[in-house]
Amino acid sequence: MILLADSGATKADWIAIDTKGNRIFSTQTKGLSPEAINKEEMIKRLDERFDIYQNKPAVKKIFFYGAGCGTDNMKDIVKNALTESFPNAEEIVVEEDTYGAVYATTPPGTQAIVCILGTGSNCSYYDGELLHQKVLSLGYFLMDDCSGNKLGADLIRAYNFKTLPHELSVKLSQEYNMDIDFIKDNLYKKPNPNAYLATFAKFIIQNKDHEFIRQIIDKQIQTFIDFYIKQYDNCTEIPINFNGSIGFYLKDELERKLSENGMKMGVAIRRPIDGLIDYICTHRLT
Repeated sequence: MILLADSGATKADWIAIDTKGNRIFSTQTKGLSPEAINKEEMIKRLDERFDIYQNKPAVKKIFFYGAGCGTDNMKDIVKNALTESFPNAEEIVVEEDTYGAVYATTPPGTQAIVCILGTGSNCSYYDGELLHQKVLSLGYFLMDDCSGNKLGADLIRAYNFKTLPHELSVKLSQEYNMDIDFIKDNLYKKPNPNAYLATFAKFIIQNKDHEFIRQIIDKQIQTFIDFYIKQYDNCTEIPINFNGSIGFYLKDELERKLSENGMKMGVAIRRPIDGLIDYICTHRLT
């Protein structure tokens, strides 16, 4: 059995296949980002899913693409957790989630700038063979522009500063607990504050046609273009591909802003995991 995983900070999608690419099962766990949790918590989250737990002895290969796996130290945390959880695995590959995004959207031999816009954000250039990343992420606190957690933070700030239009403030308080102590508890005492902030992105997307919300979205997209996509000199010459729920649900807004900057929208997919099956079977199992 072969396990494929695409993990963000909030959740991780898993698919089990055989050597011919036939699906055995698919499931979801909480996110396994080494920037947010330790090895023991990773193992616990894996054991919480019965379909993974009961198939542990049968797993022979694991291909894990995850947020926060951009350095060797972070990769080792995940690999150690997987090694302990799946003692019969003969091969365990851990790479940054950007690689999974590339393999799911961009065929080998094709150039593209590949972006992740989910709970967090990232941007890399794929030259058709190798992945190039000019700036490593500093995580949700200092970077992650245009991500779910940054959009959520902007919304909460607008609510708290009372710049959010009245009708949106009323609607937001009806759908979310906006008590300041509750918010601060989630941000400063509970784990995964980035995932908590990203829950507010749903409100952003549902109300994206409101002028005030559109301004928040446009500002975040332009920041992402300026500081992430424009790192690459050929950004106006090749397509810009997107992975993740924010990229998928805001694809029209992204396409408009890219066009304003002389750039070309490529594909936008919500879940890279489905596209990874073809890549793994064609390039990693032969």
